[in-house]
Amino acid sequence: MINVSISKKVFNDKYLPYLDNEDRYLLFYGGGSSGKSYYIVQRYIYKLMRTKMNLLVVRQTGNTNRDSTFALFKQVIRQWKVDSLFDITDLRIKCKNGNEVIFRGLDDVEKIKSTTFENGELTDIWVEEATETLEEDINQLKVRLRGGTSKKQMVLSFNPVNINHWIKKHFIDSGLATVCHSTYKDNKFLTKDDIQTLEGFKTIDEYYYKVYCLGQWGVLGKTYFNAENISNRIQQLKEPLKVGSFIYDYDGNKISNVRFKHDTNGFIKIYEAPKDNYPYVLSGDTSGEGSDYFTGQVLDNTNGKQVAVLRKEFDADEYTRQMYCLGKYYKNALIGIESNFDTFPIKELQRLGYTKQYVREKEDTFTGSIVKAYGFKTDRITRPLILSELQAIINDHVELMNDKDTLEEMLVFVRNEKGRPEAQQGCHDDLVMALAIAYHIRTQQDMKVKKTETEKRLSKEFTFEFDEEEPKGDYGRTIKII
Repeated sequence: MINVSISKKVFNDKYLPYLDNEDRYLLFYGGGSSGKSYYIVQRYIYKLMRTKMNLLVVRQTGNTNRDSTFALFKQVIRQWKVDSLFDITDLRIKCKNGNEVIFRGLDDVEKIKSTTFENGELTDIWVEEATETLEEDINQLKVRLRGGTSKKQMVLSFNPVNINHWIKKHFIDSGLATVCHSTYKDNKFLTKDDIQTLEGFKTIDEYYYKVYCLGQWGVLGKTYFNAENISNRIQQLKEPLKVGSFIYDYDGNKISNVRFKHDTNGFIKIYEAPKDNYPYVLSGDTSGEGSDYFTGQVLDNTNGKQVAVLRKEFDADEYTRQMYCLGKYYKNALIGIESNFDTFPIKELQRLGYTKQYVREKEDTFTGSIVKAYGFKTDRITRPLILSELQAIINDHVELMNDKDTLEEMLVFVRNEKGRPEAQQGCHDDLVMALAIAYHIRTQQDMKVKKTETEKRLSKEFTFEFDEEEPKGDYGRTIKII
């Protein structure tokens, strides 16, 4: 290996612990101007001169490497005055010791497959702007790192814009990768003017500052809901009261002996336990076009607070039974299930004896008369209506929301190029739509706590009136019970 002395003062302090890291997957993510990409190039040049390795640098589109990663490698080599140790050709850098760096794009799979090094095997992969890539492409790169005798490592770098991005779930939430999060505050090489410009976004656009400058998970773009309100609410959330699902006895005709089974991997989250005499609303969004999940949202109808959520991929049979149990659990809640793609849950609830369902009016196509039917119909008129209603609630009363998954769906619910509100490509809106339905159907359920029989009796036995004839004391008129 080449004997070159590199002072550690050239690296940002934040990144020094990762200089000699050998973990299989290493992620650098965070805000803009954090210096993460520059550091990664420094780190690779440092390693190229000291250890045996071959590096493949990829971006989603191959031609973007030329003005980004490839240019950055050349820049650091010049700054460190080690030009004589490297031969640089078109999108290929070779160190005098035989190590190589090759730059490719994931848009040309055949070039990736045919990439070979003159000396030795592929040991390292760097995926720059990793959020632009597809999960299946990264899985193929994982395959390329298998085998051989050398230590292997994949590094991914990106700005965390989309909170529902597959990278977050695949590498971070799963604990698969070693993670370094950084912001401009960790970059000691920024000028005062650079810092002042970035700090200025606090007053110009606070949400942009949090996502772009501080590298918090969110979404930038034409978000439909108030992203700042949602982001702030996510930080305040508490864990569910309990998580699990319902178990029950079923004889092929009726459901009985319903009980809640705790399970940390369950698909029902309870945020508030049901209260006697309280009215509840339960809405449902069934799996259909562009949707993989069956969902349910429960509201306390006295205040509109989100108190329970159901979300799972399963068949309509089991979904209906879980919704039946959830409705019974919440004191015979009013149930309103979307009827667009699958009317089975609505009909099955009737068969099971659950008749407290949302009723809509529709025109009979044969007679032209208005008839009533169970279930909520989402169409070109009702969809924008219920979404506008939900938008107003998030603007004014985001504190009613308790579920993180629902709020994260809202962050990636955007207006498309035609202005239509919908989930970003690759994301889901099942929980959002179910919640919008829940708030819309509330008017068919009581909104006040029901009186107990004792309270009803007392209200009949006693009435109150003001006695206008008696003199008024210091506290106003005298009240008689008659």
